[in-house]
Order: sequence, then structure tokens, then C-alpha cells
Amino acid sequence: MKILVTGAAGFIGYHVCNSLCRRGDEVVGIDNLNDYYDVELKQARLAQLESCTNFVFVKMDIANRPAMQKLFAEQNFERVINMAAQAGVRYSLENPNAYIDSNLVGYTNLLEGCRHHGIEHFVYASSSSVYGANETMPFSTQDNVDHPVSLYAATKKAGELIAHSYSHLYQLPTTGLRFFTVYGPWGRPDMSPILFAKAIIAGEPIKVFNYGKHRRDFTFIDDIVEGVVRCLDIVPLGNSDWSGINPDPSSSRAPWKIYNIGNSEPVELLHYIELMEKAFGKTTTKEMLPLQPGDVEHTYADVGPLQSEIGYAPSVSIDQGLQHFAKWYKDYYRV
Repeated sequence: MKILVTGAAGFIGYHVCNSLCRRGDEVVGIDNLNDYYDVELKQARLAQLESCTNFVFVKMDIANRPAMQKLFAEQNFERVINMAAQAGVRYSLENPNAYIDSNLVGYTNLLEGCRHHGIEHFVYASSSSVYGANETMPFSTQDNVDHPVSLYAATKKAGELIAHSYSHLYQLPTTGLRFFTVYGPWGRPDMSPILFAKAIIAGEPIKVFNYGKHRRDFTFIDDIVEGVVRCLDIVPLGNSDWSGINPDPSSSRAPWKIYNIGNSEPVELLHYIELMEKAFGKTTTKEMLPLQPGDVEHTYADVGPLQSEIGYAPSVSIDQGLQHFAKWYKDYYRV
């Protein structure tokens, strides 16, 4: 297939492009290469992809409506995977407009392109952050997600709703994936693996928020990518049994579907740090700090529907995953 992948220089986008190229799809990747974090890391990811003959990179911002219209008109994509977003919960407290521009304006430009050019399936990144103030564990796509605790989470919930309107009005098949704490090689420098690795290697204290009581459903990047590609290949048709009297929040009469994608084995933050120290062969001190604004205390994914309907089966343990991450980190940063 000919597939558009947005956020191609990003952490998850890069790995998705790599997987699609290896299986023989024709991939066009776009990214605006913004400086939210180290641009050199993004360029290094692209350098890996550009060795593939079936990958083409276009530098472009999805918020640029005329450029997006031109791209869709010229390229004849069959399917679209949207991994472009302004990421990060804490940064949304500092720069809210970046989230509106990318996660809402740019996102809608993509849906308009899909609508007007007969795209077969639009798969997009949502987030476990949408569960917000929800305290029911594990997080289920049957749960209410009307109480986000950050602007980032609110834009991701809005994206799911906007996708539903396009699925309902224009019969555009859409699938949203709520990612749970993705980690692994080529990860983002603003996320805990690289932050903790730098501190461990330098012998500096690790900032441990919520006094280490966090539990996170850490999910290795290879498991995430397998789920994304499986979802791309299975186009939602709509749920004929859906009822407005007792509505299923994860499906619709329209060709619209929402899944959790995680490891379904939450790990306490202090244990995660212990495994990081084991992977790098060093220990360091911890600076215990309170819960940060916008953070949720625990995440835990119910991935039953993704397993039964898509065949998703995460296989990489947190110990194995951090060993893979540490090897990449040492090679890339020449430790």
C-alpha cells in the first residue's frame, strides 16, 4: 500500500515507518522537525529511514492547510497513520497554543485530506492521558473519559470525538489507539528512560515524582508498532449492534473504533528505576518530589479488545525492554 505517516521523525512514527518499509509498503513520511526536543535525534532517525528505497521524507507541518491539501492531491495515499502531535503533559502547561495548532488544527487538516481523497483507513495516536481523573483499574475503553487533567489529554480526547464526526458524516473508517507509556530505543529525550539514564551515568540524583508511588503501564516500542500495523490492516466497519440507549464508548454504528494499546502489567516507579540501574550497572540517589500538575497517579491498560479483535500480544517484559534500551543508549550516546 501507499501510506502517509505523519510525525515520521518522532519516536513512534520512526518505528512505524521502519516496520512498514520492511514489509514492502510505499511510505511517505512527513514531519516539521520542530525543536521541542533535540532535532539531531530526529535527523538521526530519518537517516535510518532514508536508507530504505520505499521511503520518502517531506518536511511539512500538518497545521499548514495549503501544503496538506497539495500533498493529498498529489500523492494518492491509500491509508494514513497520524503520529504527529505536540507531546508532553507538563509542556502543555507552558505552551498551550502548540497543542491546539498540532493536535487540533493540524489533525483536522489530515481528516479533511482523508475525506476528500478517498482514504481507506485513518489510524491515529490517542493517549492513556484521556483517562484523567478516572480511578477505576485497569483503564477500559468502556470507562468515562470526560475529566482530563491536562490540556494535552483534552486535545487527545477531542481528537477521538472529531474522528467520530468524520466517520459518521463521511463514512471515513478511523481507529484511535490510546498509547500507554511507550519506551525503547530512539525514545524521546523528555521522557523518563533518557532522563533517568543521563542521571544514572552522571551519578546525579533522579527526580522521583509522587514520591515513587506512580505505577505505569510501560510498553516496549516493538509491541506498540506491531499493534499499530495490525490495526492499520483491519478496517472498522461499524458496530451494527450499537445502541444509543446503552452506548458502547469504544465503537459506533459509524466505522469508528477506539482501543487501548499497552503492556497490561503496570510497574511501580521505584522498581522501574531499580531495573534501569541494573541495565546500566550503576546506582544513584533519588530526589523524592510531590505529584506534578497534570500527571495521573497510575496507568493500567485493559487490552482485551485489542487482543481478541486484532490479535495483539505484547511480548517484551520491562526487564528485557530496558536492557534493549540501555544497549541502544550506550551506542547512540557513545557511553
